[in-house]
Amino acid sequence: MSAAKSIDISVIEAEMATLGSNARSAAHVLATTTADARRIAIESVADSLAAGYDKIHVANAQDMADARAAKLNAAMLDRLVLDAGRVETMVVGMREVAALNDPLGRVLGEWTRPNGLRIERVSIPIGVIGIIYESRPNVTADAGVLCLMSGNAAILRCGSESFRTSGAIADCLRRGLQAAGLPVNCIQLVPTRERAAVGMLLSMDEDVDIIVPRGGRSLIERVKEDSRIPVLAHLDGICHVYVHAAADVDKARCVTLNAKMRRTGICGAMETLLVDRAALDMLPKILASLHEAGCEVRGDSEVCGIDNQAVAASQVDWDTEYLDAIISVGIVDGLEAAIAHINRHGSHHTDAIISEDHAAAERFLNQVDSAIVVHNASTQFADGGEFGMGAEIGISNGKLHARGPVGVEQLTTYKYKVHGNGQVRP
Repeated sequence: MSAAKSIDISVIEAEMATLGSNARSAAHVLATTTADARRIAIESVADSLAAGYDKIHVANAQDMADARAAKLNAAMLDRLVLDAGRVETMVVGMREVAALNDPLGRVLGEWTRPNGLRIERVSIPIGVIGIIYESRPNVTADAGVLCLMSGNAAILRCGSESFRTSGAIADCLRRGLQAAGLPVNCIQLVPTRERAAVGMLLSMDEDVDIIVPRGGRSLIERVKEDSRIPVLAHLDGICHVYVHAAADVDKARCVTLNAKMRRTGICGAMETLLVDRAALDMLPKILASLHEAGCEVRGDSEVCGIDNQAVAASQVDWDTEYLDAIISVGIVDGLEAAIAHINRHGSHHTDAIISEDHAAAERFLNQVDSAIVVHNASTQFADGGEFGMGAEIGISNGKLHARGPVGVEQLTTYKYKVHGNGQVRP
């Protein structure tokens, strides 16, 4: 038994080594391509994905059957399912990426030194990007195309629950690359469900330049702990909506309902509603809409006193990403208290204020320490496609390299080009 396991591991090690070597070679080719060549390739990939829907649908049906048999929760099933509409959205997003300005070769800064040296800071690809994600098979397409447009080779490691669907999508992407004359190894999918492959990918620092994990807290923490490669993390979405004293009640009701219930299983879904004590008269109307939509309300003592359908929130609720039709609701004493609560209990992802007082809103936007801050709109706009990026790999909660939606510009780095005329340093 142990010998068989050893053979399996050695096979996986060989496969991962080949993936790394192939990705590095493809990255060298891709870095020298023109924007037009990359755009043509993306259009070819989009055509291939659209043409391959039937195979994707069959693969997704098999993954969904397994997921239901494994009793995955509703949020996971929602992330996993790919119907015709979602595939069409993926295709549209790809074409939007192709229409973006070239993120490479941009002069980010330029200056001349007193000795005559002219210095430019110019955007370039990162190189090889390893992307580890759970459940969402659409990430296979989004990540592959974003890496392609930004001149990076991608090694994709999907979750086991989406293995068939992601494989069918990756096959479409590679056929599109081949038709466009670019190396098919610009986009590679790890060909095994074995968890050991994740650890191997995290140790491939000679071939992989950055790791982007997208999934639950346990995945993110494992990647950050075990990786020998820099990590661009996408963590929890403990998102808030704060109804300010100067809020419009109908706007507050519509925004909170959408922020919570449009899709409960995405990272931009609101998890906590904060209501200013001066806006308590708005609370019954807001909660009535949430109850009608099937949302469970967990409130502090004042909320439970106002709403007899609410259940008492525990201390844990304020720090929970439900990814379900559940919300925690609290009363706060003014703008400062709301900001303090969000900065303490939020995950620095996306937080919103509903207010007609623009000075108060600007203060909220400036003082809430989150990657995305929103005034009078739903937190569910926290999405690269909605930001005009075509797609995203994820939302970065961190502060280094990239923050917020990670699109093509965030998948670049830079180099300095120094132009001289025979200068020597004294």
